[in-house]
Amino acid sequence: MITWEEPFCAEGANCFRIGTDPEGNAYIAVAGQEDHYLTDTREALRTLIRDIKAGKADHLL
Repeated sequence: MITWEEPFCAEGANCFRIGTDPEGNAYIAVAGQEDHYLTDTREALRTLIRDIKAGKADHLL
């Protein structure tokens, strides 16, 4: 079972949710579309968040 966090929303209606399960997997979905998610390990999600915070995805903006 996936436990979803509250939606994270930027400006406008761009809302994402992050979830985890008891097996150590992490999930990302668009809020309201949680049945269509991306999944990987919690460590992969942790690395993704750290890299985004460090500016490694700024070229996508």
